[in-house]
Amino acid sequence: MELSPSLHRIGSDLVNVYLVADDTGVTVVDAGLPGQWDELEQELASMGRTMADVRAVVLTHGDTDHIGFAERIRGEHGVPILVHELDAPRARGEVKKEMKWGRVKVGPLMKFLWYSGIRGGLSITPVADVGTFVDGQVLDLPGSPVVVHIPGHTPGSVAFHVPSVDAVFVGDAMTTGHVLTGAAGPQLAPFTLDPEQALASMTLLEGLGASWVLPGHGAPWEGGIAEAVRLIREAA
Repeated sequence: MELSPSLHRIGSDLVNVYLVADDTGVTVVDAGLPGQWDELEQELASMGRTMADVRAVVLTHGDTDHIGFAERIRGEHGVPILVHELDAPRARGEVKKEMKWGRVKVGPLMKFLWYSGIRGGLSITPVADVGTFVDGQVLDLPGSPVVVHIPGHTPGSVAFHVPSVDAVFVGDAMTTGHVLTGAAGPQLAPFTLDPEQALASMTLLEGLGASWVLPGHGAPWEGGIAEAVRLIREAA
C-alpha cells in the first residue's frame, strides 16, 4: 500500500510494517509477523525494489509481533536488525513480556488472534544478532530516521521521526485500532507495561510536527501527531 511515493505499508491495520525509500535503498520499520514475508517481497516489487535494496530493519521495540521476519531477512539476506539497547534482550528472546490485557471484547480479540495465527504469530523466531541505537541518534539509513526514546510500552520503545516523508512511526506507543476492543482512533496500546510512563512519553512526540502517525496496529493517521497526542490525553 502506497501512502506516498517514498512511504509504503504492508499489513491490514492489524499488524503493520512500513517501508521508507530513497535513492540509497529502503529502510523497513518493524518486521511484523513471519507470514508477512510474501507481502514484503510484493511491496518491494511494486516499488521497483528487491530484498537487495533493504539496508536495515529498525524495530520500534522488541515484542514478538514486531520481529516476525527479522531473523529470516537477517539470515538469508544479511540485513542488519536494529533496536534500542534496552529492548535488545527482548528481541533476542532472552526476556519474556508480562502481558497486561485490560479490557477485552471477544470479536476483536479473535480477529487479531486469527490474523496473527495464520501468519505464524504463535511461533516467532527470536533475532540471533541485533545492533542497537540510543535516543536522539540519526540513523545512517534511507530516510535518516531520528530515534525518539518513548518508554512505557516496553523499556526500549522508540518512535522514528522521518521528516522526509512527514511521518513518525510510533510502534506500540499508541494505536489507532485497539486489537482487544476494536476501538478506533489514537489511544494507548494494549499490553503496555507502564501506562503512566507511556502517557508521559507523549510529551516527547507532540512537538515533532509530523502529519503521518504510523502505528504498529491500526490505520495510518494523517491528522498530525499533536492532535493524536491531544486525543490520547483527553481519553486518559
